Amino acid sequence: MSAHPGFEGNGNERPAGGDNCLVIHPDLSRNATSERAPEAGLEEGVGLALAIDLNVLHAEVIRVSKPKPATLIGGGGVERIAEIVAGDTDVCDQCDLVIVNTALTPIQQRNLERAWHCKVIDRTGLILEIFGARAQTKEGRLQVDLAALNYQRSRLVRSWTHLERQRGGAGFMGGPGETQIENDRRQIDQRITRLKRELTDVKRTRTLHRQARKRVPYPIIALVGYTNAGKSTLFNHLTNADVVAKDQLFATLDPTMRKLTLPSGKPVILSDTVGFVSDLPHELVNAFHATLEEVMAADIIVHVRDVSHADTQVQRTDVYAVLQELGVDTSASNHCFVEVLNKADLLDAEQLAYQQNRAVNDTRPPFLVSALTGAGCAELIRALDQLITANYEEIELCLDHEDGATLAWIYEHGDVVARKDAASAIELVVRLASADAERLRRRQAKRNLKV
Repeated sequence: MSAHPGFEGNGNERPAGGDNCLVIHPDLSRNATSERAPEAGLEEGVGLALAIDLNVLHAEVIRVSKPKPATLIGGGGVERIAEIVAGDTDVCDQCDLVIVNTALTPIQQRNLERAWHCKVIDRTGLILEIFGARAQTKEGRLQVDLAALNYQRSRLVRSWTHLERQRGGAGFMGGPGETQIENDRRQIDQRITRLKRELTDVKRTRTLHRQARKRVPYPIIALVGYTNAGKSTLFNHLTNADVVAKDQLFATLDPTMRKLTLPSGKPVILSDTVGFVSDLPHELVNAFHATLEEVMAADIIVHVRDVSHADTQVQRTDVYAVLQELGVDTSASNHCFVEVLNKADLLDAEQLAYQQNRAVNDTRPPFLVSALTGAGCAELIRALDQLITANYEEIELCLDHEDGATLAWIYEHGDVVARKDAASAIELVVRLASADAERLRRRQAKRNLKV
């Protein structure tokens, strides 16, 4: 077992703010194949706790050679943590909550609560709590409620605070509510059915919005990546938006879209999406399917990575796994899948040179950028512009001088390569997307002109 170096206190200091908590990361690496270092897993668990404004008094990795069906960790570990929780040691002051940074069965959670005499939540419950506190849109709140109910359904925990919450979150950390089970599984099922019906309506509305965008049509570029990779900062830099961007896990939960004009003059829609995380609860993968459909409908997917993070390769694997589950082609042959190595400003000279050399030899070279300073962003925008216009058709046509409406439409939807204002007509060479080219042909056919 090992304590987190950033949380070694003398037990006398009691931070102000939210509930005091203990973060435990069970090291199950001996029992499962994992590339992620236990210390990195602990750090992420602490980051999740801080994201919900908890005061982390102590955090440590506990080696688990053989998981116990009743408590997951061994009896000695359970007793030692009980002493820490009670404040009987000099590790930290008495805490209100223990976070176990892995999935617990309902029996394990209940047994640990009895042994430690405090509230215990697992990684899934913590992530749901964060999502419940952060979701702002109606869809986001519906999705969180549905995910929380599915999670609760298998547990029937003592407090039903997610049905009447005042503090935000998914209700797993306390708050108002009954102290004993007074609602049966049928009530949960009834609410799940109602939420699914409401989400179906929301999904239908989002589909109509996508269809409306296709009629415009503006290509969609979606930013995806691990949580806290810097997607929102990059989004703000590219679009001059003011989306909340913090050095914090899950700072963005609700999808945000803004119009972006590329150097060619082509307008596109840039979408900022929720960040992925390792061991994402399957309840959330299903509940957020409507949000993730924006990624599947995108013309270009930009995978933003925190290149300065020690586990950047493992995070890449986690993101690819989720995207592949959604049917996204992440192979090197897919030129509409772009990889961006963000936070290059945090690399030293040796690390920067290493990443630049790797990019040269890569089948699909990533873009090394800093969303904070703007370095490399211009090159990224130009590359996205080239990808958007790569399959454009080049059309030669003549327009009457009086046909100003068509000329304005062409400038709005296409790239005018050449123009010659002759005495009899305006001669143009235009590059257009296939859909726009077909629209232009139909427009000209109505005027009995041949393109």
